[in-house]
Amino acid sequence: MPALNRQIVLASRPDGYPIESNFELVENPIPDPAEGEILVRTIYLSVDPYMRGRMNASQKSYAPPVGNREVITGGVVGEIVKSKHDQFQVGDIAQCQLGWQAYGTVAGETARKIDLDQAPISTSLGILGMPGLTAYFGLLDVCEPQAGETVFISGAAGAVGSLVGQIAKIKGCRAVGSAGTDQKVEHVVSDLGFDAAYNYKATSDYVAKIAELCSEGVDVYFDNVGGKQTDSVFPNFNIGARISICGQISQYNRKQPELGPRLFFNFITKRLRMRGFLVFDFVDRHPQALAEMTKWLNTGKLQYRETITNGLENAPTAFISMLKGGNLGKQLVKVSDEI
Repeated sequence: MPALNRQIVLASRPDGYPIESNFELVENPIPDPAEGEILVRTIYLSVDPYMRGRMNASQKSYAPPVGNREVITGGVVGEIVKSKHDQFQVGDIAQCQLGWQAYGTVAGETARKIDLDQAPISTSLGILGMPGLTAYFGLLDVCEPQAGETVFISGAAGAVGSLVGQIAKIKGCRAVGSAGTDQKVEHVVSDLGFDAAYNYKATSDYVAKIAELCSEGVDVYFDNVGGKQTDSVFPNFNIGARISICGQISQYNRKQPELGPRLFFNFITKRLRMRGFLVFDFVDRHPQALAEMTKWLNTGKLQYRETITNGLENAPTAFISMLKGGNLGKQLVKVSDEI
């Protein structure tokens, strides 16, 4: 091991979109694990939209904000280099919440041992990790899609949205999505099997476009984006439609709240049901969901893409790019070589 650990800490709180100076690369001694802990060498770390909210001092709804000069929160997958937990051995691969750093200790009971024979270890942060679980429960439990229904997904080319559409197809539904480039639209239709998609940046009338692509209306809406894209789905909802609120990425970096139409009357006339959720709401069933997702992946029913940035020092750049739609599929940062 090197003499010092490398960490990305929060240097200042973002005002709007994060900028590079909001982050700082620092060096500190590598910690030794206490009894019941493991020391992990990060191989890949994850950057995700939720991290933006954790950078706000006002974030207290489901987790505390990242403190001043604290390591940025987040999931990693890495090699165990020291262990004082009887379920983990040196050389095992584990997925855990270590944050943006090269080395770190966590309690062994909070880590998940990765089976190297199932899939590449990077998938434990994507399709077989938090994004995959989010797609699985957010669609199947929150929205209960039925065969023959139309599922519309905003942010359809992202780590979560790309999986929602594929799971919808597995369940016999029609999958339609929105994405931010023509390349992404081509990807979700040609590579992932969506029935249709459109480039929202090249479309002036979202309501009309959704009506065109969802000619029989929308039965399920999986929302990753919020804002005008979400507003435009309401005129296209069928009676009894279900709405899963997973993310609101279009709103995370606004300095002032975006004003919009008041659409709640639709909940009465169309008998809509909307629910927000966190993946931790279903923690007791994570193993069951991961087993089914792994089966779908290994039988070719699910495809995935990863956008990988090299170097811990480039994690802020990758994070900022992801917030602006620069990724295709899951955004990762490769910190060190695999074993």
